[in-house]
Amino acid sequence: MATDKTKAEKEYTVEERLKTLYELQTVLSEIDRIKTLRGELPLEVQDLEDEIAGLETRIQNYQNEIASLQAETAKKKEEIRNSQTLVEKYTAQQDNVRNNREYDFLTKEIEFQNLSITLCEKRIKEFTEQETTKKNEVETSKTALAERRAVLQEKKEELDEIVAETRQDEDKLREKAKKLELQIDERLLTAFKRIRKNARNGLAVVYIQRDACGGCFNKIPPQRQLDIKLRKKIIVCEYCGRIMIDPELAGVEESK
Repeated sequence: MATDKTKAEKEYTVEERLKTLYELQTVLSEIDRIKTLRGELPLEVQDLEDEIAGLETRIQNYQNEIASLQAETAKKKEEIRNSQTLVEKYTAQQDNVRNNREYDFLTKEIEFQNLSITLCEKRIKEFTEQETTKKNEVETSKTALAERRAVLQEKKEELDEIVAETRQDEDKLREKAKKLELQIDERLLTAFKRIRKNARNGLAVVYIQRDACGGCFNKIPPQRQLDIKLRKKIIVCEYCGRIMIDPELAGVEESK
């Protein structure tokens, strides 16, 4: 039935619909701006959280390596004690040997154990140096971690503040956008949303700028410009598909 048609289909002229579309575009662009302003901070927060997680993992790895080095050091110290015990034992046995062969055998064993002690002491020195390096790395990483956590806290507070400040504005804009959408027939609104989605900058409605499309900046023939100024039909750019309006309808004064 004719009475079932939407109010937009019955009462709004092409000019009024174009003006409403441009106003809707302006509102949605402002929402995009708010989202962009807010959108950069969450990325920074995420990067900081990832960096902090990396530092925490690095510190844990260093601490595990330090524990391993300490265990290896303890093992080498135990080997030294065992070798020292054997040196004492073999030295005592040399006093009771029955022949030179037994004495030479014990002498070689003592030399071997002393060599083992020297090697163990060398390894302990290496482990100690590595442990010192790892501990320094832990302290450096802990300092960096504390700094990153402080920055993260600041960024989170900044993000929370921006969200709090912009949420009310965004809610108002969204409410305004809904009211404007009610003034546009469904088919035109669907086309508008499709164009806006495909447009890189989110602009579905643009006005003529210096005889060119305000979206892709391709030149518009004079006759087509005249048709746009007449506001008798909805005209889209043949290059980018955006809906075009004249500057006056957009409330922009044309530069001479």
